[in-house]
Amino acid sequence: MVIGKPLLTVEQVQNRVKELASKISEDYEGKQVLAVGILRGAFMFFSDIVRHIQVPMSIDFLIASSYIKTQTSGEIKIHADLREDIKGKHVLLIEDIVDTGLTLKHIQDTLLGRNPASLKICTFLDKKPRRKAELKLDYVGFEISDYFVVGYGLDYDNKFRNLPYISIFKEST
Repeated sequence: MVIGKPLLTVEQVQNRVKELASKISEDYEGKQVLAVGILRGAFMFFSDIVRHIQVPMSIDFLIASSYIKTQTSGEIKIHADLREDIKGKHVLLIEDIVDTGLTLKHIQDTLLGRNPASLKICTFLDKKPRRKAELKLDYVGFEISDYFVVGYGLDYDNKFRNLPYISIFKEST
């Protein structure tokens, strides 16, 4: 396995997180937000962004996946659901990367069925070239090409999540 040079540096990552948090704070001014982190990949982004959001907030998490190593399995699994009742709440889903969008669309549809006051999506990375599901992303950190990336919470086989930057990953042969 090979990790290439950083696609996004630590400085680029942290600057964009602060910009997104500022916009979210502005949009939710006067409202209480339930920030929902989609684990495991979003844990670093989630942690960083909620520290910079300046509105009253509670947090919850769910665990969902559809990937095995570098390929999507096509099967969406919810491994751990929310503890909070979201009915009537302003929910902000925080995701690490939107690829095909199938997992996030499944989560979005499930949560909309629970009647939140609003549901917005914030993703750190948007990989539009691979999109298969129709999704409105309200806050996007960066759009990237069709690379398999690791770092800042994203992994290959549960490795490289601890890198503080985003790097293109290539399997060595």
